[in-house]
Amino acid sequence: MEESGLALRPETEPELGVAVNSDEKLVAMWLHGRPEHTRRAYAGDVARLFANAGKGLRELTLTDLQAFADSLSDYAPASRARILSTARSLLAFAHRTGYIPFNVGSALRLPRLKNALAERILSETDVQRLIALEKSQRNRALLRLLYAAGLRVSEACGLRWRDAQPRDDAGQVTVYGKGGKTRTVLLSREAWRELVALRGESAGPDAPIFRSNKGGPLTARQVCRIVAAAARAAGIEASVSPHWLRHAHASHALDRGCPPHLVQATLGHASLATTGRYTHARPSDSSARYLSV
Repeated sequence: MEESGLALRPETEPELGVAVNSDEKLVAMWLHGRPEHTRRAYAGDVARLFANAGKGLRELTLTDLQAFADSLSDYAPASRARILSTARSLLAFAHRTGYIPFNVGSALRLPRLKNALAERILSETDVQRLIALEKSQRNRALLRLLYAAGLRVSEACGLRWRDAQPRDDAGQVTVYGKGGKTRTVLLSREAWRELVALRGESAGPDAPIFRSNKGGPLTARQVCRIVAAAARAAGIEASVSPHWLRHAHASHALDRGCPPHLVQATLGHASLATTGRYTHARPSDSSARYLSV
């Protein structure tokens, strides 16, 4: 098969040898085990791909993928990159399972993005005001934990009381994180005190720490609304999401001299290079400061 003058060869032998007889089953397998909000987003991206190409995975060519990329010109660069990354991930999975003989997605170029991380890092003053002005006990404890532990929103939503354990004068939470990895985060006394004050006498070990008004765990969407409302109440004009508090945790800890490897372990970064992005986003010095103008 040749597309756009590029000869495509099988990358590797299929790794899984799974018998799949339809695109729907293949997509379901690819989505299996992912968080709910991720499954929704990825399923929407895949639906756009199929609607644009008008054909199934086994018939897709590089030309189809390039035409799909061109059709996304009205999307924001980050959204385009995410949608195309989703398509590439699905095609790579289809190839590994033996569902398609060639991974045509490997030849698709993704758009380069500006690193806008610095724009999403709140100051310590902003974070402290955002937490302090929150009137709800539950929401204030949630905001403090998102920042103090650097949690992803799905990790906070998934916390149960059995995951919270006392440690001397403070405590720790055990987090089931991205990629199925588990890590334990030691909390400050203030964060721990505010967290355990939520439990009450009736909550068992399997009860969610952050409960909705209906009694179940808060959803990611609900947490996003809580954070956005708290930011507005604190006079922050930007569209703040829960992940901004995770960014703030990493940046502020590094600013205060925390070793990068400890930030990496606390946040569950797969690579120290990911943690290093915060150093580049908020450098402590610059050659520009040595000039006379």
